[in-house]
Amino acid sequence: MSKTVPEGARASALAAGTPPENVLRVHDLRMSYGSKEVLKGIDLTAGRGEVIALLGPNGAGKTTTLEILEGFRRRSAGEVDVLGSDPEHGDERWRSRLGMVLQSWRDHAAWKTRDLIHHFGRLYAPYSGPDRARPYDTDQLLALVGLTEYADQRIKTLSGGQRRRLDVAIGIVGRPELLFLDEPTAGFDPKARRDFHDLIIRLADEEDTTIMLTTHDLTEAEKLADRILLLAGGKLVADGSADHLSQLMAQDSEVVWSVGGQRQVHSTANPARHIAELYAEHGDEITDLQVTRASLEDVYMAMVQRHESGDTEYTATEFDKENR
Repeated sequence: MSKTVPEGARASALAAGTPPENVLRVHDLRMSYGSKEVLKGIDLTAGRGEVIALLGPNGAGKTTTLEILEGFRRRSAGEVDVLGSDPEHGDERWRSRLGMVLQSWRDHAAWKTRDLIHHFGRLYAPYSGPDRARPYDTDQLLALVGLTEYADQRIKTLSGGQRRRLDVAIGIVGRPELLFLDEPTAGFDPKARRDFHDLIIRLADEEDTTIMLTTHDLTEAEKLADRILLLAGGKLVADGSADHLSQLMAQDSEVVWSVGGQRQVHSTANPARHIAELYAEHGDEITDLQVTRASLEDVYMAMVQRHESGDTEYTATEFDKENR
């Protein structure tokens, strides 16, 4: 599954040749706990309808960054604008425009699934109006996250994956303009994960929801994200699409082919040239030709390793400037 062609406001901006409206701007964001500096001057933006994956090893500052953007944690320094407001001073109306799926959530074990979703939906109702859609209908949302058959079960009886689906439902019940997802698919089985991916793509493409997620599943990040941000050592060391990040690292592609039933494998930095040479030598005798480039996981590991060894950060923006 790949991302669909975007619709709505995001598509209009792209068609007009202008960047989508930024809903999030961060400049020189810093965060320290005592003498330990966790975030060391981060700059980032997010456009309306954009899906951004924030990646990095444990302790890199991902959750701290999200908590600052959500208004749950006060930063040490820097400028932060989320939906036109400083999160430190966001009021209830501002908060109603955000959605959050945290790593852990209080279970409300005695509640029934439908009742809890309905309860949270009512909290958003006062903030709907001519310029703001009403919260999701409870039964519509239950169907959307695959919990219809568990609607009347008490939450304490749900499995871990079903509880995680409930977390997602609570996070999007208010139809947020900006949705934060912290390890959202933890505990999902393959079908639940695939359904969740379809939901994220729908929210971004059809409702212009801006989404920022953290995940350790790099396949998930590559599948969902328009842009990938890599945090390492409290710094943003890469910012770009999965394709751009792959080009930043000088990693060979693997060419596999067969001639006369014999399978051959060759690593090369220039697969197109190597394939041309193969056809010049063997012609139609070549079968089962495959080219595999470095995966996002390969690129991620190489970038983190390079940063930890003290090499300088290198962003996709810098790559574009050098290759114009």
